[in-house]
Amino acid sequence: MKQATALWITAPHAAELRPASVSDAPGYVALRARFSGISRGSESLVFQGRVPESEWERMRCPFQEGLFPAPVKYGYSLVGQVEDGPDRGRWAFVLHPHQDRCRVPPDALHLLPPDLPPRRAVLAANMETAVNALWDGGVRVGDRVCVVGGGVVGLLVAYLCARIAGTAVTLVDPDPGREAVARALGLHWVSPAAATGEADVVFHASGQPAGLIQALELAGFEARVVEVSWYGDDLVNLPLGGAFHARRLQIRASQVGTVAGARRARWTAGRRLDLALALLRDPVLDALLEPNWSFTDAPRALARVCAAPGALCQVLSYG
Repeated sequence: MKQATALWITAPHAAELRPASVSDAPGYVALRARFSGISRGSESLVFQGRVPESEWERMRCPFQEGLFPAPVKYGYSLVGQVEDGPDRGRWAFVLHPHQDRCRVPPDALHLLPPDLPPRRAVLAANMETAVNALWDGGVRVGDRVCVVGGGVVGLLVAYLCARIAGTAVTLVDPDPGREAVARALGLHWVSPAAATGEADVVFHASGQPAGLIQALELAGFEARVVEVSWYGDDLVNLPLGGAFHARRLQIRASQVGTVAGARRARWTAGRRLDLALALLRDPVLDALLEPNWSFTDAPRALARVCAAPGALCQVLSYG
């Protein structure tokens, strides 16, 4: 057994670095971490202790240790270099908590495309979520699309939609700072007050009930609203009177744990993740990455991201 260091959530709103054992089990492959990414999505809810008991099993991530609510080792965006075997020296992505060294089965590693910068690859799990959302949304050529919520997942959803021929994509977010990020991705940004409706497909990714209400308002007749946000233990009240039934609106849940039904017969989760990595080769996506923090300061970085409403993907650097 070899020693490593991992980030643990020890209690709601508390985290620390702890020693971790790395097994020398035969057949596993060693990976030395170089970067990992903290997202404000599910990691924030875990950090805040807001995973409902009914979801403790379904919310487990690969290679998680501990149990919800805490202490728990949680995370899913680790990028590093393979240290042994035929792929020694290659860069790879693995759905693994924040940890400076690990050993995993070979099929858990996803080798990076040669032209994908390793730092940008920490977005792979978020891109995978965005791909699944588009499959659930069924966006077609020429659709008018609204994305409510300009976090990492919302921005990636809008980025992918805008690259479908003939689509008109609007990103709706209250933070004026998102306009520059949207522009870097080739997107049109508007504030919630300036948003107008009649969209063919609306994606909601703000994590706030008010955002979902606005998503319903922006949907055209018989349009689909794809709910990408997860609210943890919060209850959401929706105005399903009024025009909801007359406009024959649909609300569809999208969650990355299962491949979208429209693709499930032909796509595995591994194939989907490889696609996500390939889609990250566009340099403009560096706009979604926050400046590096050292892994040695990971507990403070996690607390900062979860408390900062405007934070995008926080990159941890392992030196």
